[in-house]
Amino acid sequence: MAERGLADRFICPQLPPSPLAAIALAESMILPGTTVVGSSLGGYYATRLAEKHGLRAVLVNPAVAPYDSLKQFLGPQRNLYTGEEFEFSHEHLAELRAIEGPVSKPERYWLLVETGDELLDYRQAVSRYAGACQTVLTGGDHSFTRWADYLDGIIAFAGL
Repeated sequence: MAERGLADRFICPQLPPSPLAAIALAESMILPGTTVVGSSLGGYYATRLAEKHGLRAVLVNPAVAPYDSLKQFLGPQRNLYTGEEFEFSHEHLAELRAIEGPVSKPERYWLLVETGDELLDYRQAVSRYAGACQTVLTGGDHSFTRWADYLDGIIAFAGL
């Protein structure tokens, strides 16, 4: 974003482990015209924010039912970016379930998925976001290997 002269339009906070606290922090940063972009669990959060605040959202290999798929990670965890240790608990799973809601206006979403995602089944996202703009790419992985190919389109989708 900085290379494109848009550094001031990019906000990427370090979210806390608690889903409710993460949503609260993200909500505190929403400005008029915000478009949320989220990958994996961030895509799940972006959906909540888009629905609650009427925002556009770009979802990259998003989690669809993380309260189920993350059960295997209950217990001690370490944040991949900060190194912070925390306990991922049943309470976190309950918070994830509590923030789930319907996708009421799929036209506000752009779904980007790669079929080679080794962690999440892309077909669940395709189904959940039926009616949204969808880009389904063969191959790839959970990191979304073709991010650079879509960044300019994401910026345009966000109206920047």
